[in-house]
Amino acid sequence: MVLRLDVDRGEGYARAMRNRPIPNIKPEDAAFARSLLIHEDAAVLGFNKPSGLAVQTRGGRGPTLDFLLWAFAKSNGKRPRLVHRLDAGTSGVIVAARTQPAAASLSASFAERRAEKTYLALARGSLPDREAGVVDQAMKRVRSDRGGREVMTVSDAESAQSARTAWRIVARSEDTALFELRPETGRTHQIRVHLAHLGCPILGDAIYGAGALSAPRLMLHAARLALPHPDGGALDLAAASPPDMQALIDKLS
Repeated sequence: MVLRLDVDRGEGYARAMRNRPIPNIKPEDAAFARSLLIHEDAAVLGFNKPSGLAVQTRGGRGPTLDFLLWAFAKSNGKRPRLVHRLDAGTSGVIVAARTQPAAASLSASFAERRAEKTYLALARGSLPDREAGVVDQAMKRVRSDRGGREVMTVSDAESAQSARTAWRIVARSEDTALFELRPETGRTHQIRVHLAHLGCPILGDAIYGAGALSAPRLMLHAARLALPHPDGGALDLAAASPPDMQALIDKLS
């Protein structure tokens, strides 16, 4: 079933990308897009996305990484396609496919959980006594009582989706820690919800408990992504922590 869905998506991608007019992207936006590149080959583009840059915005409001991909479009209008997502507040590694076969291959790797993702997060609260563990707690989408927006929460309901995150504390102070996290599933806001469930939400997380005033932004960084390359072999991309996050990490160290 996964293979059929990937083929369907690939055909849709090919139709959507065929002979589309190229938007007038400003030279400074194109230069910014290229400044984010950490990997480029004939099949795959890898970026180090800064915090605050939305990956894709419904309704086309504001600048997005998806729009910036027009900087890499071919003359016939075909352009790269994002195959996974990061929250706007999350920084770090994200990849795009340059061809339909590459998009199908990368999408299958994510769907079949062959992509190894490593995140870093600064969290504060009631830290676990142990240094490593796993949160194996299903999640579901609910309507928040604050503004009515939809959020994710841990749940034992039959409709909840399985979610599993391995974690390790790299450094800690009395109530703050640097976590290394490896999500084995890819649910929306999974790491944010699971750390809040542990009792130590991520700094700067205004939705799941730490509050926007605890840090200038969400202190979550996609540090590494390893998965099969569409043309064979392995693709292993890494991005160092942004300076603002590294400054807080250094205080822990």
